[in-house]
This record gives sequence, C-alpha cells and structure tokens, in this order.
Amino acid sequence: MPQQVMRPRRPLDPRRQRLKLLALIAIFALPLMTAWAMVEWRIGIPEQRTAHGELVPDIPPLAQWPLTDRDSEADADTWLLAFDCSLDCAALADQWWRLHRALGREAPRLARLRIGGAGEALPGERLARWQGQAPAWQTPGRVWLLAPGGEALLTYSSEVEARDVLDDINHLLRVNPESRSQRERQVSQR
Repeated sequence: MPQQVMRPRRPLDPRRQRLKLLALIAIFALPLMTAWAMVEWRIGIPEQRTAHGELVPDIPPLAQWPLTDRDSEADADTWLLAFDCSLDCAALADQWWRLHRALGREAPRLARLRIGGAGEALPGERLARWQGQAPAWQTPGRVWLLAPGGEALLTYSSEVEARDVLDDINHLLRVNPESRSQRERQVSQR
C-alpha cells in the first residue's frame, strides 16, 4: 500500500484574509450607510400622498352645521361620509352607496349623510337639508369625511374619483381600529 505523503499546509495569505473581513463589514455597513444617505439627502424616498382629499381645519364640527335635520348628528363610534346632493343627486347617492358597500365588513363603521336633493334615502343613508342659506365653505357636489364625534377631516371636490375616497376611508379605518368595547356592545345588543 502506498504511503500518503503529508504536504505542509500553506500559510494563510494575510491579504486575502483582510479582503474577506472587509467584505463582511461591507455586508453589514452598506445598508446602514445607504439608509442614512437616503434620509439625509432625500434621495430615493417616494413622494407618495396618503390622503387624496384636502385637510379642512376651518370647517366647524357637524353639530354646528346649519342643517334642518338634527338626526344627522354623528355617533360617537361611527365615521361619516357627508355629501352635498344639489347636483345630479341620484348619481351621487348611488356612487356613495356603492362605495359604502365596497367597504365590506367595515361598512358598519361608516354612515352616509346626504344633504339636499330629492328622493328616498338609500339603505344606510340619512337625509338632511341646509337651513336657509348654505354655509360659505359649501360647494355643490362637495364631499366631507368626518371622524367619530363629527370633526371634519377631509373634503373632496365634486370631480373626485370614488376609488380615491375609498382608499382614504380604508386607510383611516385601518389605522383607527374598532375598539373591543364597541364590538362587545354590538354583540350584547343582539
């Protein structure tokens, strides 16, 4: 049987070992340096808008709106989509009813308030009219999204796409989860 000859091991190349160490450090350091550069110089950060509507800090709460129907007051736990129905009311009421249905299981967390217009209320819709002269901040076809309690958050012009309003509502409902106590109250009322 032939004998195996043991060859001496070559010493490790220090230059190659340093390159390996630098590569390992770079794997961990480059993402951190890239993130820092993106934040510092605002490079590569998307300029995405979350809300499609306009913020409305100067519109009064719903309780102060000049409406003839006081049943339109906002519930403490329900978001409200109020819309002016002075132009093409049937189409607007249908559009916002379809949006409400598109919310799926989140639909009970939103109520609709139709201000003005003629005709019967669609399911889940409350009716109201402007008392005398409409307020200065009202325009025909305007849509308002109100938080629980009646504070106006966003407003949309009459040209708004329903899917943009739906995106905003879905986002607001997702970041403002329903409280457990509200769910428990609904179960106990059944």
